This record gives sequence, structure tokens and C-alpha cells, in this order.
Amino acid sequence: MDLGLKDKVALVAASSKGLGYGVAKALAAEGAKVSLCSRSADDVAAAAGTLADDYGVDTLATACDVRKAADIQAWVDKTVAAWGAVDCLLVNAGGPPAKTIKEVSDDDFAAAFELTLFSSFRMIQMTLPHMTEGGSILTVTSGSVREPIARLGLSTIMRAGVAGLVKTLADELAGEGIRVNNLVPGRIDTDRVAQLDAVTSQKTGLSIEEVRERSRAGIPLGRYGTIDDFGRAGAFLLSPAASYITGATLRVDGGAARSI
Repeated sequence: MDLGLKDKVALVAASSKGLGYGVAKALAAEGAKVSLCSRSADDVAAAAGTLADDYGVDTLATACDVRKAADIQAWVDKTVAAWGAVDCLLVNAGGPPAKTIKEVSDDDFAAAFELTLFSSFRMIQMTLPHMTEGGSILTVTSGSVREPIARLGLSTIMRAGVAGLVKTLADELAGEGIRVNNLVPGRIDTDRVAQLDAVTSQKTGLSIEEVRERSRAGIPLGRYGTIDDFGRAGAFLLSPAASYITGATLRVDGGAARSI
């Protein structure tokens, strides 16, 4: 199936590794021009170079802290200067620390707001003036938008805000032919999930492997997902092949969510 992404311009945030890299890789495999960003200049340059070499596509690499408006604007401006417009945007950032709500300080809350919710708003707001008709925006959120996850209260609060932003924008931008959706990862085998498994191990006294085995037992498909599993779903939702999907939330979780 041709997703119609050849030569489309894609901004992919937090894409030097993990979920963002999975989506960037899938877009590159479909022939898109991919503009990657990450806080680490070295890491994002390496990721962009790998995609260019492996798939023969044009890539850009930008050091960008999505908590900083000036960094986001510089990333968008660099991409538009190189390629003229934007067709796709993946909104993505690291998650807040694992804490119960009782453990959260004012500083924790403010930092989570900047990282997760305000960065999403800014990335979208700064990209929209350059987005083509028929463009697509996709946010990486969390299963906590449907059901809270233990010790991830900050994530639940902020990502619920992102989900509300997406649904609002889906209505507001439909007349311009721009689609907006959420993509929800389950237990995808990333550094972030490894960190969360380590926190659970410390809290419960179980070994890391015991924690992972318990997690796998709750996933009908019986395994953690890969960044390629996630990336292919992301590329589809960003592509013209998903032209009648907007305001939706797709879970990539191996069937783990129990809600209907």
C-alpha cells in the first residue's frame, strides 16, 4: 500500500530515538523528507544521518528543547527555509517523572506543563502557518488519557489536556483540510518504558524481569511493542491514506487497554 508520503515534508519531534525515531523511520521508508529534532545535537544528527543513508531521503537535524518557544520556532523556520512548507507534524516529548499526586510539588507541576502540554500547543501553533491543505498533525500521548496509570498522575493530567487540544483542533481545522489525531503507545520497548519498569521494580522489590513478565501477562499479544510497530501506525495516520480520520485516538498497545 502506498501511503502517499513520497516527498512530503514531516516535522518529527523528540526523534533521535524511541517513539519519535520509530515514526521518523517509517516516514523515511515511505519517501518523506524528515526534519528531526532532539535536545542532543549529536544524537539527532546521527539519527538523521542514518535515515538518509538507509532510505535515500532528505533529512534535517536540529537541536531543540521543546520546552523553549524559541527553539521550536527555530526548528520550524529551518525546515520551511529548506523545503518551503510542512505537510506533517508529529508532536512528541518526554514524559513527566513518575510520582503520586501527593508527591508532586508546584515546580513539578509547572515543569510537566511546560514539557507536555505547553510544548504541544506551541509546536502546533508555530507550524500551522506553514502547513499545507491536506496536512496532518499527530500527537503522541498516553494510555492515561483513557484510564489513569499508577504513579503517573502528572502525565495523566497533562496528556488529558493534549487530548482535549487535539479534539478541539480537529473541529477548528477540518475546514482547512487539516487532520489532527492522537497516537497512544502501550508498553513499547523504549528507554522511557525501561525507566518506568525500573521505578516499579524499586517500589515493589521485584526484579526488572519480573516486572516485565507481569506487564507481558497483561498484554493479549504477549509482548512489548517495538518502535517499528508504533512508527508504522504513526506514518499511516500522518499520511493521505488516512484522509478521513480526524479527532481520533489510536491505541498501539497489543490489546492491553480493557476499555471498549
